[in-house]
Amino acid sequence: MDALTNIEKLEASLWDAADNLRANSKLTSSEYCMPVLGVIFLRHATNRYDAVIRQIEADKASGKIPKGTPITRAHFISRRALLLPKEARYDELLKLPKGTNLGTALIEAMNAIEKDFKALEGQLPKDYEKFENDLLEDLLRIFDSETLRTASGDVFGRIYEYFLMKFAMQGAQDNGEFFTPPSLV
Repeated sequence: MDALTNIEKLEASLWDAADNLRANSKLTSSEYCMPVLGVIFLRHATNRYDAVIRQIEADKASGKIPKGTPITRAHFISRRALLLPKEARYDELLKLPKGTNLGTALIEAMNAIEKDFKALEGQLPKDYEKFENDLLEDLLRIFDSETLRTASGDVFGRIYEYFLMKFAMQGAQDNGEFFTPPSLV
């Protein structure tokens, strides 16, 4: 029961922070929805990437994988993760110098993932340039807490579903229609 209470608090606090950013921007919930879900996707994909790197290093240390073996896409596919290009890793986006156009960087991250993973081609959001840089920086930081850096897929699944529900509720309030964005994966 404690884990459920914690995830509900996490969902609510993430939503409040993200929605507060939207409320202070000129964006509607429908304009904001897919880009936010894309940031959640990148956070989760980076977590999976980092976990697989740790597993591969442990396998090399234990001799399950020969030490000189280069890391390949096959190592990631067998562990149900994406071999993320450097420019698509969440931590790399956070390390960009102040003043970098984060909208362009996020679009390049999404394009790099789609280039390497044809099943995702045309599926990832790329409308980040309408966001002000400060808003994107704040949004990236919201999803960079220690809790989220170590969260599993189950946690991200819950957060993703929670955000979908909240966006749908806002969409219904905004224009009287029930808004359901397409799935990212």
